[in-house]
Amino acid sequence: MSKKARYRHMVLCTVLVWVTFAVGEDNQQQKLDRQFQSAVAQYNAGQFAEAAAQLEDLLPHTPNNFEVEELLGLVYASMSQDAKAIEHLEAAVQLKPNSAAARTNLAASLSRSGSSQAAGEQFRKALALTPRDYSANHNLGEFYIQSGKISEARPLLERAQRIDPSSYDNGYDLAMADLLTGQLVEARELVQSLAQKRDTGELHNLLGQIEEKDGKFVAAANEFEIAAHMDPSEDNLFDWGSELLLHRTYEPAIEVFRAAAQRYSTSPRVMIGLGMALYARGLYEDAVKALLTAADLNPSEPRCYLFLSRAYDSSPSQADEVIRRFQRYAQLEPNNALAQYYYAMSLWKGKRAGGSGLDLKEVESLLKKSIALNGSLPEAHLQLGNLYADQHQFEMSIPEYVRALELNPNLPDAHYRLGTDYVHMGQKERAQTEFAVYQKLRAQHMAEIDKERAEVQQFVYSSKTAPSTKP
Repeated sequence: MSKKARYRHMVLCTVLVWVTFAVGEDNQQQKLDRQFQSAVAQYNAGQFAEAAAQLEDLLPHTPNNFEVEELLGLVYASMSQDAKAIEHLEAAVQLKPNSAAARTNLAASLSRSGSSQAAGEQFRKALALTPRDYSANHNLGEFYIQSGKISEARPLLERAQRIDPSSYDNGYDLAMADLLTGQLVEARELVQSLAQKRDTGELHNLLGQIEEKDGKFVAAANEFEIAAHMDPSEDNLFDWGSELLLHRTYEPAIEVFRAAAQRYSTSPRVMIGLGMALYARGLYEDAVKALLTAADLNPSEPRCYLFLSRAYDSSPSQADEVIRRFQRYAQLEPNNALAQYYYAMSLWKGKRAGGSGLDLKEVESLLKKSIALNGSLPEAHLQLGNLYADQHQFEMSIPEYVRALELNPNLPDAHYRLGTDYVHMGQKERAQTEFAVYQKLRAQHMAEIDKERAEVQQFVYSSKTAPSTKP
């Protein structure tokens, strides 16, 4: 699971409070000094706009002043005006290139602005200046964690932990690195040690991830539950519900996702999780409703439509609502083959179930568009074959079934429909071959269940890296 960066802008307020611009009793210098001290006070009080105005007014009168440039950069960083922050923090670094704190401040702003390479360079220079400093080791290790460079992060975090064994933030990061590198015993011991000093929901969540990776489902579920009770954040509730869903304890998963949906009603992933749990439990109509809500919360979320198509296939009673969502998705994603495929199938199933208004030419056009965008979708070829076969156009349906099976030989329906078409065409031996394969694949139905579980896992693990909706 992703975690916000724990390195912070570092300002030595005691230095800033006592700095003066010149020695002596000159009234102008005293006025500048008072103005700077006022800006420091406003910064420390969180009055960033007022501090920025004071410093901008002060800047022309104090050229090449490290403290003014540094503080102004920190002020703009606190206001999330990263471009301005970087401008002044770079100036501060040029004025004092041997200041590890200045380089760390610059690195933090560069990282937040997305300039990862430049940020890493500054973090490394800060470490080179103070190699035995806890913060320098921790900050670079944290940066590597956020960049996915786990093997590079771990030695730095381990060194920082030796420098300050009581550090919670660094200990958490080191345990996360151990988890990601498969050192589960070390990760578990470190988390348990941290919890003795500071018991938090995020530590129990991390311990849940460790137990899950170690194959201890019951222990993992218990830890996720404790985390959610201690801190009912979206992340913790989602992880608890997901753990239950992954291991097919559907009723508890539904309860958890429903509780999460009440708290975080604007979270698409929570609504998708609820829809998936309801679908798995066989509550198809409720599943469709939840997934329709998810689609409205984030109309471009591709994972939602996969599960909506499944639930809708089992419960077509809300056809008009579902068709509208798939139509919108197809319009939003005109070059997405799956979007066109889903829209085609929603029209075909919905209008057919309704008994009126079915335009087969439109369905055919959408399926052909899907294939043109991505010719490697076996389902699109299968359904286009079905469309032709239903109209007794076997000379057109057979090539589509053949192509679908070239792309995926393990489609039972394609073998059965192809066999049926061969019967109509008088090719009985070919038909018997296809029917035999169909029977064999039907006997392997459990593989389909495993496939669905893999899709659930993919959704859960990818969703854990998505940004959450904060209360």
